Amino acid sequence: MPASEPAGARQRLDKWLWFARVVKTREAAAALVESGHVRINGQKTLKPGHAVKEGDVLTVVLNARVRVLHIAALAERRGPPEAGRLLYREPGMSKADGDAP
Repeated sequence: MPASEPAGARQRLDKWLWFARVVKTREAAAALVESGHVRINGQKTLKPGHAVKEGDVLTVVLNARVRVLHIAALAERRGPPEAGRLLYREPGMSKADGDAP
């Protein structure tokens, strides 16, 4: 579940990727970042501990697919998939997309 974070709040990139359920484990998130498959606001980063905040744009290459994720919220813990989807927006993604069977 998204937390109401104070303005200027930041979170580790690997934690955010795991909380948002982009990857299955935090170790997989760290490996994804370290392998150079993640950009923050267009800048490549190799540090899993890089801080991200609401409004940042992540470009993630995962399974031969490029995803652009606009960070909408930070979280305090990893919740169910529905809560993970509330942490980001993808271009072209409407609210109804998450409700499709």
